[in-house]
Amino acid sequence: MSSCEINGYEELSQKFKDKLGLEKSPVAVKLVLNEDDIPGGIPKIEEKVRHCEMIQKASQGDIFYATAEEQACKGGAGAIGLMEPPEKVNSGEMYYSLGRFSSLGSAKRTVDAIPKIEPIMKAIAYSPLEKTPFDPDVVVIICNPQQAMQLAQAMVYTLGGRFEADFAGIQSICGDAVAGPYTTKRPNITLGCSGSRKFADIKSDEVIVGMNGENIGCIVNALEAL
Repeated sequence: MSSCEINGYEELSQKFKDKLGLEKSPVAVKLVLNEDDIPGGIPKIEEKVRHCEMIQKASQGDIFYATAEEQACKGGAGAIGLMEPPEKVNSGEMYYSLGRFSSLGSAKRTVDAIPKIEPIMKAIAYSPLEKTPFDPDVVVIICNPQQAMQLAQAMVYTLGGRFEADFAGIQSICGDAVAGPYTTKRPNITLGCSGSRKFADIKSDEVIVGMNGENIGCIVNALEAL
């Protein structure tokens, strides 16, 4: 099989599940620049929850979109381009006040390094990959470390090299798993954060992998070859 000949998101999702033994669906994420581009037939989520919770919901079968108004975590909404991040997040003050850093300076340096999408998006659409009615910008997989290892092996299968994970234990599913792959076009593995483990029920034995949506066919092909 050539490097990127798989088509069909239902097939791709099933192959991810079969090859990795995933319990949850890969999640398709689309960043929407204009209201007119919101995929037709997708409802707006009715409750106000965090982006990480939305990823979890989609991994379990839900399809919906959300604007900044439906995002309960404004720091997360800022990372994925729906709004300017709150000043207390941008300055590092919030994380410093929570005791996460020894100084405001260390908090600020960390926050500055978190990937962020320019705040121009009107909405974010979420769907399990097998049901997605849109082409995803990013695909997020909640998995265990062994499954993440297999994904990393697949990502270096064709061109070689090393997989570089980039995280700091804060803003993981928003900054690390969505904004990072979207802005850099490179996949990332993140260990989650206190918020995603508390509110989105990311388990102690789970990690999160974010991938550019354009490359998932190649990754599935590599998984099959391996």
